[in-house]
Amino acid sequence: MTRTARTAIRGGLVITAADEVHADVLIEGSRIAALAAHGSDAAAGWSADRTIDATGRYVIPGGVDAHTHMELPFGGTFASDSFATGTRAAAWGGTTTIIDFAVQAVGHSLREGLDAWHAKADAQCAIDYGLHMILADVTEHTLKEMDLLIEEGCTSFKLFMAYPGVFYSDDGKILRAMQRAAGNGGLIMMHAENGIAIDVLVEQALAAGRTDPRYHGEVRKALLEAEATHRAIQLARVAGSPLYVVHVSAAEAVAELAHARDLGLDVFGETCPQYLFLSADDLAKPDFEGAKYVCSTPLRPREHQAALWRALRTDDLSVVSTDHCPFCFSGQKELGRGDFSRIPNGLPGVENRMDLLHQAVVEGKLTRRRWIELACATPARMFGLYPRKGTLTPGADADVVVYDPHAEQVISAETHHMNVDYSAYEGRRVTGQVETVLSRGELVIDARSYVGRAGHGQYQPRGICQYLTRQ
Repeated sequence: MTRTARTAIRGGLVITAADEVHADVLIEGSRIAALAAHGSDAAAGWSADRTIDATGRYVIPGGVDAHTHMELPFGGTFASDSFATGTRAAAWGGTTTIIDFAVQAVGHSLREGLDAWHAKADAQCAIDYGLHMILADVTEHTLKEMDLLIEEGCTSFKLFMAYPGVFYSDDGKILRAMQRAAGNGGLIMMHAENGIAIDVLVEQALAAGRTDPRYHGEVRKALLEAEATHRAIQLARVAGSPLYVVHVSAAEAVAELAHARDLGLDVFGETCPQYLFLSADDLAKPDFEGAKYVCSTPLRPREHQAALWRALRTDDLSVVSTDHCPFCFSGQKELGRGDFSRIPNGLPGVENRMDLLHQAVVEGKLTRRRWIELACATPARMFGLYPRKGTLTPGADADVVVYDPHAEQVISAETHHMNVDYSAYEGRRVTGQVETVLSRGELVIDARSYVGRAGHGQYQPRGICQYLTRQ
């Protein structure tokens, strides 16, 4: 019988959402076996096959990015990262679990969509992954399928108030899906923008010759995000279901979430680094450069950022995910020259999230523990993966990042590992960098060298949301 390999990580500051402690970490096989204070008899007595020196470093849980789109078909093209390239880039950025979105095609079953995404991801991922389900066609059959998917660990379902003719669901379909979720424990995720009204404004802008990328942000008005957020909350109240609003970008939408949470409702909000660090000024860059920043919800005027940061501190926004959905500038974003509505919507960012949020720690916007809470622990709890993921405790998966809080780096497409020809954060200087990454005890990044492999990552069946007041 072969002995389980043991790894000791010594000398670091262990940071979780709950605590900061100078401790060593012992890993046996794929799980965390023990934590013990530096220099303690317990830590000194560990024998290990491999020792990682984390002196002067943070030892943190691997990041959980709960919103990615690898290989997503959109706007006549596909997101440029495969599960192989995207999960490798995620590991470089200190993320050890992603939750991607399987897509149901109109007229087809949820099962077909789920099987199609399993086929894309199977044996390709460098890190672990889960799947949400996009409901594009709510019918009696697909409502029943929701129950079956939950039993198999796909416990969250995304609906769209935007993109008429593509993913859009009307209020009646949304209400039916929410009613089903109220009974089966599923979490409804919502893209909250009034797509019907937005399409009118798009048509009017193009007719008036306003075709540049900046108009993408101007027609997708903050009030239409707030209106849809309000409507989604009220529909969830009628149905008695929980609600998770994705990629919140506007101060007015935050206010709707804050009011719902003040009422004690099971309503949660997510934002993304692009809304915290970028703005409508980027959309307005000349020579079509603004196309690089087209995503939905759109980048907002800079004054919205203060409300987002405040909401992250008060927990009116609970999660920071990336909505990673990269399209190359050359040949993909360029599809929208002369018509901003044809620019594929999405930004690359799965590699940058942990570093950008650490920069917020450096700048005093977040505490270290809140950084880990937003990026690791809360998404794991929200989507039924905690404490296997999102923390460092005996019995948890050994998804561990050794992080150098003092290293300085410049974010650039020349050095990133995402399969896209530009960086949304090109030239931005940040302090802090991932040094070593383990996924279930296996090295993926070893002292800034990639040593991982496609196929190491495993599908993660998930439980229901662990924040629900009615369980």
